[in-house]
Amino acid sequence: MAVEKAKKTIVIGHKNPDTDSICSAICYANLKHLQTGGQYIPGRAGHVNSETKFVLDYFKVAAPREIDTVKTQVKDIEIRETKGVNRNISLKKAWNLMQDNNVVTIPAVTEDNVLEGLITVGDITRSYMNVYDSSILSKACTQYSNIIETLEGAMLIGDENAYFREGKVLIAAANPDMMEYYIEKNDLVILGNRYESQLCAIEMEAGCIIVCEGAGVSMTIKKLAQERGCTVITTPYDTYTAARLINQSMPISYFMKTENLITFDTEDYIDDIKEVMANKRHRDFPILDKNGKYKGMISRRNLLGARGKNVILVDHNERSQAVDGMENANILEIIDHHRLGTVETMAPVFFRNQPLGCTATIIYQMYNESGIPIDQKIAGLLCSAIISDTLLFRSPTCTPVDQAAALALAEIAGVNAEELANKMFAAGSKLKGKSDAEIFYQDFKKFSAGKISFGVGQITSLNADELEGLKDRMLSYMEKAREEEKVDVMFFMLTNILAEATDLLCVGQGAEQMVRDAFHVGGDEGGEKTPIIRLAGLVSRKKQLVPGLMVAIEQ
Repeated sequence: MAVEKAKKTIVIGHKNPDTDSICSAICYANLKHLQTGGQYIPGRAGHVNSETKFVLDYFKVAAPREIDTVKTQVKDIEIRETKGVNRNISLKKAWNLMQDNNVVTIPAVTEDNVLEGLITVGDITRSYMNVYDSSILSKACTQYSNIIETLEGAMLIGDENAYFREGKVLIAAANPDMMEYYIEKNDLVILGNRYESQLCAIEMEAGCIIVCEGAGVSMTIKKLAQERGCTVITTPYDTYTAARLINQSMPISYFMKTENLITFDTEDYIDDIKEVMANKRHRDFPILDKNGKYKGMISRRNLLGARGKNVILVDHNERSQAVDGMENANILEIIDHHRLGTVETMAPVFFRNQPLGCTATIIYQMYNESGIPIDQKIAGLLCSAIISDTLLFRSPTCTPVDQAAALALAEIAGVNAEELANKMFAAGSKLKGKSDAEIFYQDFKKFSAGKISFGVGQITSLNADELEGLKDRMLSYMEKAREEEKVDVMFFMLTNILAEATDLLCVGQGAEQMVRDAFHVGGDEGGEKTPIIRLAGLVSRKKQLVPGLMVAIEQ
């Protein structure tokens, strides 16, 4: 039967995650687990920046697992747990298992679940229809226990764990005088209750005699068979039925496919295996786990109803900011505080979007609404996220609700909000030794308006000299980044928290003019243009810079 396991739900923020994105994912996954008991796994769509790392270390919380894509994988779909069998079972037993479990393929596995081969209905029917070799039972190295099971018989003399390895199968239909001419050493002879025939077969050194119709076997025959090493089996079937059934006792190992098996891993992506499955005539394909052990079977039909990973988005609802593979995911919820973006869902979802300075503020409200107490670590993470996103309440995105939430959380966490902020911002400003790419992508997002696409990175610091030292480095790197990200123009915000101002670096045709039009900023004296524009009072990318650019582009 197919496995319908409790499905995990990934809670994840945007690419190039900031402190709010990661802390909100951790805290909301925790809230959902406490509410439902389900498996909610926090994830991150990029590296942990230095500020966020400081916060996680400070409150002794592990960073969420990095998730590159949420494309549907084999492990996300229903896998039919067809039980693996021993390679020595009979064709008849394999056939019965197929009928009982309504499957057409059975895997043969070792004791430690390593896949050895596959036997299909087609393999069994061909074995039955195309057998003309009377020696095939011995060539297949058939175990006597299989013969006994297939013929519903009993062993009188011999070892049922031994194998029929030599000789042919024949029926003793002639009189004993004629039998001497066609019975050879090691043959398996199917016969009736005639004492003379049984005696003749043993004297001709038959390897096994099968006595049909439940006929008795005399003590003399048993004794002689024991002395001559001849196996004796009885069956309730007549000779015709016994002869018809006996080939079904052969082990599946003789007929199963063992080479060039097409297998898939639980980690494989559905998009990658569809083409392989379409080009093969097989009905079923074996699945191996990450350790290479047999897990189950899937068919093309499993792919038709494949549902993507369950995902909850926090701190974003823009397609360009979402982790790869989102178009295949089953989005359940979106918790955000940004403008409405371009994420499309396959079904209605729970969507909570509030004009607040931080997603963590919304999650704090949801904890309170649910009546679930907030522990010290969760409070610390939520408080840190609000401090980060609101620049310790200096950002124009900050609302009284954000500030009240942060102060209440600081009390639960046992920290002083201003002292924590200073430590966080200092940690986030430690840029020494980092590459241009690491600095640029520490907090970067892409946007589009009309036919124009643009990217915006941001560094916030308390240190004016540190920001000044980044100008030439970032200007040199930004053109390369613009080409890699395939955007028309690129901006980088060097934001001084204390001065509450931003030096905006502009790269790309028309970038500077776009900013001057948006924020009504003139050029330098003499009309000279510069790729660095001072924007006093502007500290927020979300609430100040991006909306202004959007309006300018659309006009």
